[in-house]
Amino acid sequence: MIPDRPARTRSCVMAKAYLVGSGIAALAAATFLIRDGGFKGSDIHLFEEQRTVGGSLDAAGTPDAGYTMRGGRMFEAEFRCTYDLLSGIPTLDDPSVSVTEEILAGHEEFAWDDIARLVDGDGKILDTTSMGFSERDRLELIRCLATPEGRLDSRRITDCFGEHFFTTNFWFMWCTTFAFQPWHSAIEFRRYLRRFVHLFPGFATMSGIHRTRYHQYDSIVRPLTTWLRERGVTVHTGCRVIDLGFAPGVGSGTVEILYLSRGGHDEKIAVTPKDLVFVTNGSMTDASSLGSHTSAPPPTPHRSDAWLLWHRLARGRDDFGDPAVFDKDVKASRWESFTVTTKDPAFLKALEQFSRRPAGKGGLMTFTDSNWLLTIVANRQPVYRDQPEDVSVWWGYGLFPGRAGNHTPKPMTMCSGREILEEVLHHLPFDEQTAARVLETSTVVPCVMPYITSQFLARRGGDRPQVVPEGSVNLAFIGQFAEVPDDVVFTVEYSVRTAWTAVAQLLNLDKRPPEVYKGHHDPHVLTAALETMHRR
Repeated sequence: MIPDRPARTRSCVMAKAYLVGSGIAALAAATFLIRDGGFKGSDIHLFEEQRTVGGSLDAAGTPDAGYTMRGGRMFEAEFRCTYDLLSGIPTLDDPSVSVTEEILAGHEEFAWDDIARLVDGDGKILDTTSMGFSERDRLELIRCLATPEGRLDSRRITDCFGEHFFTTNFWFMWCTTFAFQPWHSAIEFRRYLRRFVHLFPGFATMSGIHRTRYHQYDSIVRPLTTWLRERGVTVHTGCRVIDLGFAPGVGSGTVEILYLSRGGHDEKIAVTPKDLVFVTNGSMTDASSLGSHTSAPPPTPHRSDAWLLWHRLARGRDDFGDPAVFDKDVKASRWESFTVTTKDPAFLKALEQFSRRPAGKGGLMTFTDSNWLLTIVANRQPVYRDQPEDVSVWWGYGLFPGRAGNHTPKPMTMCSGREILEEVLHHLPFDEQTAARVLETSTVVPCVMPYITSQFLARRGGDRPQVVPEGSVNLAFIGQFAEVPDDVVFTVEYSVRTAWTAVAQLLNLDKRPPEVYKGHHDPHVLTAALETMHRR
């Protein structure tokens, strides 16, 4: 385990750190403050609007009512910041094993080997040996990779590719692995291509993807919060940061006051220039709405203070980004997930037989003819640490929840959990008896997330603030809506990198985050990727 380390340059004596939010970015920042910055845990405070910590890395529910998790994050070998962070955090199951060691050991033992990645409308597994590219598709892909990022300002993926590209095996696998839509940002798409080009040869089998032992709340959030609380860090739940007060001066970079709301009462906290303030601006899981097995998720117009705070801070300031770019078009950033809890092994057995892989080794399965573009995955059991042996959990999502289903003649957003399960079974070649058993013994909890891919919406340079804005004395932005050149949003790695960057810059530390992996600079990686692109 990595020991706590003293600060290198900026004095932290009597300084305090205030973190807005308690997602992975804030938890990571608090850890780096102690590990690298010499902060005492008792001088670190996290303010969380919700009653639970973890942000989008959440999970809840029971075997009887049904488990719920809004999503699941995937990892890979070049998540350098994440694995460095978690190498010093003990697992809950065995304190002698770090979270990083657990993830890497799990990959060695239970790596994905997907041969049923795509399934057509007849319930047949598609051959993904070929990416399905035409010569024009290949040229457009290479052109996108080579185009300077600045030339892609405000452009969408559809501005860079012809119609055929969006019918290829590559696009179906790429968009459902990373949750891209054709109208999303060409900048983000290009970053993903460059960042993950080394995964191309094994992309169809998903062999290069790492996963946590359990869902991310049990495997990452709980160990991190346990480590932080053992060191005296305070998490204030049910507490909203409404605004920040700055020192006088145009474009001041010194926070002087935190304005809070807690239990219906307003509070103020004085902040000195030596204190640090870390703001998680925006929220991709904001306004999420849970349904049930018998009812669809209700509409939720409410937005959290993560967005409202960013709007207040950015008013009249170009250096704090433009939140309206990311929260103005819910239909373009929305999709719906669902968690299935079953007390009968019928589904997993039938899935194993169909996919020809044991449950947990099959990876993602996408139904290419699905109007909702459904994708499902059965991970290694148990998915929850407290999950009974006779209960199994699997998960799925639809990228086009506003469309009518193939079997269910209404939008996914208007469907109950049972109706979503019926739609999934419609796409699987299970016999009627098996399908009936699955329906009878399963509980499905759907979840609509209006802003889940808001960080992918078409943008320009400057729409996201720098982690530490120019001239900032004690303020940093962290999370999915702060700007880190080259790295890719919608990953745990991105959030952790923003946290490490913020701590290192504000404290002037010698130890900085490792460089973003750039496989596109490696000729061996590029050769392997080109060979994969030309398979027929």
